[in-house]
Amino acid sequence: MKKPFVPYNETWQTRTHEPDPYENMLGDVLESAFARGATTLSEIISVMTERDIPAPDGGSWTERSLADELARLAD
Repeated sequence: MKKPFVPYNETWQTRTHEPDPYENMLGDVLESAFARGATTLSEIISVMTERDIPAPDGGSWTERSLADELARLAD
């Protein structure tokens, strides 16, 4: 007998709040970067730089700053 599908959510799919404008903007940039074939942080940073999106400290993105920001937002 086949088991019925039981939907579930991964931890990262459940949040206590709606995404804010900053999170939505980052999501849009990530979608755009992935649609263009980006597979590395460096390639994602290139798209962010093209769109003049500053890092949280107001400066340029680095692989470390992007990884840290994505990890922060994942919590």
